[in-house]
Amino acid sequence: MAEPYPDSVRCALLLAFEAGEGSLEELAEDFRVSYGYAKKIRQQQVRSGKMERQKRVYSPQSPLHEERQKKLLQWVEEQPDLTLLELQERLQREWDLRLSLSAIWRALKRLGLRFKKNSIRRNNSKSGFKRPGQPSSRR
Repeated sequence: MAEPYPDSVRCALLLAFEAGEGSLEELAEDFRVSYGYAKKIRQQQVRSGKMERQKRVYSPQSPLHEERQKKLLQWVEEQPDLTLLELQERLQREWDLRLSLSAIWRALKRLGLRFKKNSIRRNNSKSGFKRPGQPSSRR
């Protein structure tokens, strides 16, 4: 896997740009990096105010800790036909917790919950799957 450019290259390019030594396109060519990379690091600098590469910080803990997971499980057991949207609204109302639908889906999956089985059923013939009410391929 490719390694990121060192901060020295990044800072040198951005300092040269701020000093007016050329456009991003010209400086990218001088520093032997792509123009897309030069644009990207300039945009990051404008957003963060820093020239150095920013380290990603991951949350060490899920916002759905054990107590909330139990409550989520309880809601689904009480009302199995709840939609992800309804669960999202309940989480926001109960704990002012804003989670994406995919985050809620992942939490349910970790709890061992899943959607009902698909209505497509297996046909014993070699033709594979068939929908209920569909005529058989055998004659």
